[in-house]
Amino acid sequence: MFTGIIEELGTVGAMDRKADSIRLTVEAKKVLEGTQIGDSIAVNGVCLTVTTMTASSFTADVMHETMRRSSLRDIRSGSQVNLERALQLGSRLGGHIVSGHIDSMGRIQRIATDGIARVLTIAIEKELSPFIVEKGSIAIDGISLTVAAVSAEAFTVSVIPHTMANTTLLTKKVGAVVNLETDMIGKYVHNFTADYTARGKGKLSLQSLLENGF
Repeated sequence: MFTGIIEELGTVGAMDRKADSIRLTVEAKKVLEGTQIGDSIAVNGVCLTVTTMTASSFTADVMHETMRRSSLRDIRSGSQVNLERALQLGSRLGGHIVSGHIDSMGRIQRIATDGIARVLTIAIEKELSPFIVEKGSIAIDGISLTVAAVSAEAFTVSVIPHTMANTTLLTKKVGAVVNLETDMIGKYVHNFTADYTARGKGKLSLQSLLENGF
């Protein structure tokens, strides 16, 4: 589990790319502190397992499923990536609960300025919009951000200068592809209520909850 608060920017080094997998080495410093082989590190929002380490880098495998669902399929040596170690119990939850499992990819549609903030509009697949809520949380390339507005085909976030300067968002241009992970709690609620309706028990409502002892 992660929080979406990026700890540092790493740089992709050596890569062993195959048709259905990638073994990549990421040069880093802070996220290596206290890390052991087998630990999880989020790379651009994707939870990867550390397989080998040196004093200045770690190596992880990207499986075929991850390549299909995330922008890591297009990663290149020299690319900067957002890095975050797994959440420790007792730490402050500065962002929100992030699993590191990508739901979909979005594409930056527009970049504007609003005072000190940079406003990004991101185009999405229509199937994703029910899981994105205005003033709710979303992880973009592993960065915990607040949704400013949402429609069936896009949503916007307003990003403070500190986040822009300390993540890969600073280098993103219109047309760039980003990894998206929607709020975990919302996905579970949607799944439970959809299953309730599918079993022929009608729509979930306050009345139906009261009738069933809630």
